[in-house]
Amino acid sequence: MGSQRAKLSVEDGNVIGLVDRNVFGSFVEHLGRCVYQGIYEPGHPAADAYGFRKDVMDLVRELGIPMIRYPGGNFVSSYRWEDGVGPLERRPVRLSSAWRSLETNQVGVNEFSSWCRRVGAEPMMALNLGTRGVEAALDLLEYCNHPSGTYLSDLRCRHGYPEPHNIKVWCLGNEMDGDWQVGHKTSTEYGRLAAETARAMKMVDPDLKLVCCGSSHTGVPTFPQWEAETLSHTYDVVDYVSLHQYFDDNVADLGDFLAQSMETDRFIRTVVAVCDYVKAIKRGKKDIMLSFDEWNLWYHTKAQDDDTMKNDPWQGVPKLLEDVYTFQDSLLVGCMLITFLKHADRLKMACMAQLVNVIAPIMTQEGGPCCRQTTFYPFLHVSRYGRGEALRSFTMSPKYDSKRFTDVPYLESVMVKDPDTGDLTLFAVNRSLEDTLVVDLALHGFQSYQLETHLVLEQEDLQAANTPEQPNRVVPAVRKDSVQDLGGGQFQISLNPASWNVIRFSPVYCRI
Repeated sequence: MGSQRAKLSVEDGNVIGLVDRNVFGSFVEHLGRCVYQGIYEPGHPAADAYGFRKDVMDLVRELGIPMIRYPGGNFVSSYRWEDGVGPLERRPVRLSSAWRSLETNQVGVNEFSSWCRRVGAEPMMALNLGTRGVEAALDLLEYCNHPSGTYLSDLRCRHGYPEPHNIKVWCLGNEMDGDWQVGHKTSTEYGRLAAETARAMKMVDPDLKLVCCGSSHTGVPTFPQWEAETLSHTYDVVDYVSLHQYFDDNVADLGDFLAQSMETDRFIRTVVAVCDYVKAIKRGKKDIMLSFDEWNLWYHTKAQDDDTMKNDPWQGVPKLLEDVYTFQDSLLVGCMLITFLKHADRLKMACMAQLVNVIAPIMTQEGGPCCRQTTFYPFLHVSRYGRGEALRSFTMSPKYDSKRFTDVPYLESVMVKDPDTGDLTLFAVNRSLEDTLVVDLALHGFQSYQLETHLVLEQEDLQAANTPEQPNRVVPAVRKDSVQDLGGGQFQISLNPASWNVIRFSPVYCRI
């Protein structure tokens, strides 16, 4: 084991943008055990009066999640929202073709919206633009948001929810470019439908925030033409365009695995360029913002999932996408979160997919305990300390080449300033698997600052995971003597190989 050296310079006032709280959102889909046996398990020792697990609710509150997308995902493209309201005993069981399973509809928009408010989050509602369209969207909007005095708002009141849900963020369908999607459409078909749906919804409430479907991933042949065509129809009536991205494993080249967040950066830059191109063509005045409303790693259970859906379909609560995340997975999640903060000027919403059991930071056992996965911790740290102003930095880092990427910096980092307290937080990943990275940090305009703490997530076994049997195998620790204060805003920081780091500084106030 050796060491390498990097330089990082940050200047007060050189702001990328204010980090929107909704960047720390999540996603709950009717898929596998995310809803049933995930957030909702009547009869569980920890269930509340509504059947929702209080131990899961505690972990969701711990993460500080402000917004949760629902009910899909692929699921939404054939979903009838009316199935999930009214008396439980009258709700129909349906085939969910997206995931080849049964949907009991015991949880619907009312239960979910109320649960969101109890965990301190706002719902982000996805609309079915696969098998349905404008009329169903308007009906759901009236049911959810109108106070009373109309058929559908009064129906909600009779269902036991006299107060409107007041849902402000709506997704105009899901991944409509994908041929796997029920109701898949061409870019022109989708663009026209999304535009008409958006116009009709904003006639009801001009203050709604609407998300237009972007490409489902960068590998589809229509990316980024899809964004250009659909936005040519929807630019005037939407506020965001969506991005979705999942990464997999490359055991033969771990450096390549950790470099994948560079693709996230390229993805964001390309979509921003297309949004600005459409703005220019339209002679528009507003910037279309980005909603990265599905992102994560997904590879551990893909073969098993395909087998279950093909050979054992139509189960009530199948185990699907239950990836048990390793320590190396947490490092890539950390790199993706850092990338999001670097684009705080345009990336205003993001949803980690998903929240519980399904490629999730929280795992549950039916009737048993829940635990924090390794990926829980980078998300927790950025959600807790990454709210404020993301600052531009000048970075000089040693680099490496991998199978798919060149000039990959060993140091992946971003600094965030809390404008209320003046506190600074440096989030950093050392991608080197062998060498310590010594970082010379220069804080310009922050001369009277001192180290508060250095949190680190590290593990010799990169395949180590947290399980209900070993829930604390990978947990953060406080590092001592890793940061030297050289005076005048100059610090020297030691980052261990393959580590996630959270280094916090606070101003020193002189009393006169």
